[in-house]
Amino acid sequence: MKKLFLVVFVLVFALSAKSQILKPVTWAYAFKKLSATEAIVYVKATIDNGWHVYSQNIKEGGPVKTTFNFAKSPNYTLIGNTAEPKPIVKFEKTFDMDVAFFEKTVMFSQKIKLKGKTALVKGTVEFMTCDDHQCLPPEEVAFAISVK
Repeated sequence: MKKLFLVVFVLVFALSAKSQILKPVTWAYAFKKLSATEAIVYVKATIDNGWHVYSQNIKEGGPVKTTFNFAKSPNYTLIGNTAEPKPIVKFEKTFDMDVAFFEKTVMFSQKIKLKGKTALVKGTVEFMTCDDHQCLPPEEVAFAISVK
């Protein structure tokens, strides 16, 4: 009987611990070919209600800004910087400064020059997400987009 109680306790504890893991942001990836030698890679964040993701353009002393790191490849080169839409800018007491962020969804885009017919665009996006009560630790997500 003690073993059964212990097993049930462990299972309930494990399930409750898992349900407390917050993942308020999901990422999706796509591309659009502009010509035989150029394409745009899209990285979309879908953000749960009440949460936000920060802009790439955050001053020192604020939250962790969204950062894209693209892997070097002989199959493509980056053209310019990763673009983002106009963010919401508000004062956040937590950081004691105005910060730029996105709610609900945000689409980042990176123009690339193809050196062949196809390219596997790999990289990571580091981001931080907060709501009105808490901030989650910065997270890094790897991505790979096959541009054909």
